[in-house]
Amino acid sequence: MSYVALYRKARPRTFEEVKGQDHIVKTLKNQVKAGRTQHAYLFCGTRGTGKTSVAKIMAKAVNCEHPVDGSPCNECASCRAIAAGNSMNVIEIDAASNNGVDNIREIVEEVRYRPTQGNFKVYIIDEVHMLSAGAFNALLKTLEEPPSYIIFILATTESGKIPTTILSRCQRYDFRRIDQETIIARMRELTERENVEAEDRALRFVARSADGSMRDALSLLDQCMAFYMGETLTYEKALSALGAVDTDVFGELLGEIIAGNAGRAVLIFEKIMERGREVGQFVSDFLWYMRNLLLAATSDEALEAVDASDEQLEVLKMHASHVEPETVMRYIRILSDLWNSMRLASNRRVLTEVAIVRLCRPQMEATDAAFRDRVRALEDRLDQLQTFGVPVRDSGNGSAFSENEKSYPEPKEETAPPPHAAPEELQQIRAEWESVRQEVDSGLLRGLLIKSEPLYNAVDMDGKLYIRSANSTLDGYIESGSRDVDRYCGEIQEAVRKRYGREVEVVLKSSHEKGGKLYGISVEDILKDTSKINVSVEVSEDF
Repeated sequence: MSYVALYRKARPRTFEEVKGQDHIVKTLKNQVKAGRTQHAYLFCGTRGTGKTSVAKIMAKAVNCEHPVDGSPCNECASCRAIAAGNSMNVIEIDAASNNGVDNIREIVEEVRYRPTQGNFKVYIIDEVHMLSAGAFNALLKTLEEPPSYIIFILATTESGKIPTTILSRCQRYDFRRIDQETIIARMRELTERENVEAEDRALRFVARSADGSMRDALSLLDQCMAFYMGETLTYEKALSALGAVDTDVFGELLGEIIAGNAGRAVLIFEKIMERGREVGQFVSDFLWYMRNLLLAATSDEALEAVDASDEQLEVLKMHASHVEPETVMRYIRILSDLWNSMRLASNRRVLTEVAIVRLCRPQMEATDAAFRDRVRALEDRLDQLQTFGVPVRDSGNGSAFSENEKSYPEPKEETAPPPHAAPEELQQIRAEWESVRQEVDSGLLRGLLIKSEPLYNAVDMDGKLYIRSANSTLDGYIESGSRDVDRYCGEIQEAVRKRYGREVEVVLKSSHEKGGKLYGISVEDILKDTSKINVSVEVSEDF
């Protein structure tokens, strides 16, 4: 026997099995029980929300020999014939391929004949908005005054294309998008029936990808189950099967975009494509990530506005702390324009790369949001220059430096000179800290380390590199003992190892931890008095 798709096996057979459309189900059941069914119904709503399924249940209910509380029994001859598609009383028409005047005239001719079995003849016209103007006119009179034994059920995803003369003659029902919790509960029920183990996080991701469509959710779940036949469906496997991208990858990409590193951002996108991800899915998921980012940054009830776990919401809030809401709105606008233009594009990958460059380079646009981004980038650059001892003064004529001034570092007041000098490796790292920071793989961590200060233990000379934070978000992670701190230290150690070939233990310190045994490393003092260096190391010109 051939395999039956999951969404077909799970198609509801009674009103009670319909999920997420309680407002419609209750009304139709009451009409059937009271014998007050209408002659014409219009079912509107997005794909996969149950329009056709409810229409078939309604057709069975009005012809059922033994209805149960307004629902069909599914046991009588009429119910079985309709379920098998053999009933002469239920006629299904696809208006997408039968949209001419002649097709509707055939219906008008057939309406004159009473049902051979049961009480009603039910015409289900799917995608009714595809009918031509002449076909609508041919249907109009019959739809207005049909025989008592005729019921029309019109289904459409685009009610705006239906003439008002048709709309006014139908009882309209709007099918809502099904919420994620309802979809997840249904998928959990089906996976247990199919003896498939699935993580809640994987089911939640599938439900979000379905965008309120139960049929899409079950089709995606069926795809994942087939891809990993006999295995537990994990979140990572769902990402791989559906060609989607993890939130952490989007966070890394966002960090590069905020920093203006177009080359690195495009490289991340290239790596995503190399893993077999689909361009359209990537853009859709990135747009959804930006939406969640905006809500996390602006909503006091972010947990309700963003469908994510507490852990994911904290990550989103951390990402949102690095970017202004206005900037996120600019990103969303660019990605929305990209999504619209991709429909007719022959090379969607190139369009996406161009959009990523536009995200990184606000100077390419003349909008107010882009101007604010350019100002923000300049302020960050000035802060970096001041952090490393380069004076930035207002000379009175709008320039950063006076024409008559040389850009020498201002002498700094030493509160307490360190009793010992730092090892030479740490001096080198201190002197080139900005370059070391740029070697860090994670774009978000590079952003967190802006204005950070390398220190060393001048008393114990333990050889560790201490990084004092200058970022409130990073302070929060350090002071709360977050497990991310160890990962951040490992990434900095890897950057040092990559640049210098040295192993250095890194310790992150909060900006609130002042004084103690930690001191900044004065490169000028070391150059003046090399006898203070207690480690003999040869440093090549490339080091």
